[in-house]
Order: sequence, then structure tokens, then C-alpha cells
Amino acid sequence: MELIKTFAQTALLTVVIELAVLLLLGERRRWLLWSSVFINIFTNLTLNSALFQLGYSTTNIIVGELTVIIVETLWYFYFLRSWPRAFAYSLLCNVASLSLGMLLQAAYAYFVSP
Repeated sequence: MELIKTFAQTALLTVVIELAVLLLLGERRRWLLWSSVFINIFTNLTLNSALFQLGYSTTNIIVGELTVIIVETLWYFYFLRSWPRAFAYSLLCNVASLSLGMLLQAAYAYFVSP
């Protein structure tokens, strides 16, 4: 049960961060924002399931994140029909969510964990 809670929290945090990035980039089309929610839940849960099975090594995280960037770039391209914009959205969103996620995880370990 704790694993499900952790996966759900991670997915929710990712969605919130990546929606914020898209909004900061000026994206206002609701259909694109909702499609972002869908693809982020899918890629986040898939990546975290894979990392749980394979281990949270630096290599696995990097390969996983690069795979997510590729998948999300393809997803955004399907809707936007612009490779530069699709790649920029995917890269910026994922760098932001990974960076903030790691920062929050470190802060939690420092301030909360025994």
C-alpha cells in the first residue's frame, strides 16, 4: 500500500510541475494541457515501475528519463506538428520535474527522515 501511495504522490507532483512549466511557456490550450496530464501519468508510472524493478541506479534513471523525453516529444508532436516546440516542451517539463523532484526528495530526507 505504501508503494501505491508513493507512486501516486510522484505522479501528482510530476503533473503539477509539468503543467506549471507549460503554463509558464504560455500554453493555454486546455486540450493540450489535459493531454499533458494523461501522458505524464502514463510515463511517470511506467518509469517508476521500471525503476522499482530494475533499481534506482544513475544509469537507469538517465536512460529512463531520456526515454520519457522521447515518448513525450512524440506525443506533443502528434498534437502540435512542430518538432522544435514538442521537444522544447518535453525537455523543459522533464528537466523541471526531475530537478524539483530530486530537490524535494533531498529536502525530505534532510528535514523529515530520521
